[in-house]
Amino acid sequence: MPRFHHSRTVLVALMLLLGWHVSAQADVSMTLQVTSSSSGSDTVELSLADLDAMEQVTYRTTTLWTDGMVTFSGVPLAKILAKAGVQGTAIQMKALNDYQVEMPLSVLEESIPLVATRMNGEQMSVRDKGPYWVVFPYDQSAKYQTETIYSYSIWQLDRLRVIN
Repeated sequence: MPRFHHSRTVLVALMLLLGWHVSAQADVSMTLQVTSSSSGSDTVELSLADLDAMEQVTYRTTTLWTDGMVTFSGVPLAKILAKAGVQGTAIQMKALNDYQVEMPLSVLEESIPLVATRMNGEQMSVRDKGPYWVVFPYDQSAKYQTETIYSYSIWQLDRLRVIN
């Protein structure tokens, strides 16, 4: 009887590990949806492969939410909006858990902020703030170390809506 119980425990543990691995891999197949309030129902969906094909930028910085120096890589938010062909005055960013924040487009710089697709060279699972995370180079300047900028640093990002 104990041998059967042990085998069953091992089998359940393997199933849980395999299930976690599969769910972590599924995160990277999620798309980033970009819409405009003026375009009605037109939505551009960008996959990880689409984002990887765009200009990549890397920041090495510390954050309030991670330990030590972290390397983020991904696509500048301004480049994503240009690719989607949307224009406006602000952008509403929404996460998988429906957390949302609105940021004026005047905050955007050529390569800041970044929609990070990788942290320390690894694709981010939902458990690790992925699949996409809006990141600023926090250590580069005090202007990126404000409560307002921190509030724009939305993780588990899945939707962008440009507001006119």
